[in-house]
Amino acid sequence: MRTANISLQENFNEIPQEKRDETRLSFAISNRLDALMHEKGMNKKQFAEALGKRPNEITRWLSGEHNFTISTLAMLSTFFGQPIITVG
Repeated sequence: MRTANISLQENFNEIPQEKRDETRLSFAISNRLDALMHEKGMNKKQFAEALGKRPNEITRWLSGEHNFTISTLAMLSTFFGQPIITVG
């Protein structure tokens, strides 16, 4: 039987690598969007209005937990005039 004194690293090691990679990518995308918004001097409300979205949708995008479609990523790349992600 396991005790409650499991280290954080042991818990982390139990998370499948695929899930860790997915989480890392999700947060990288949300961080990129946040940086691009700030470069344009936009807050969430302004960004939402410019895209015809609701502010709560932008909040989800910036949470790091949203699963973006390729279509949405392409639209965002066009909006900002630069890639959101790069594949190489």
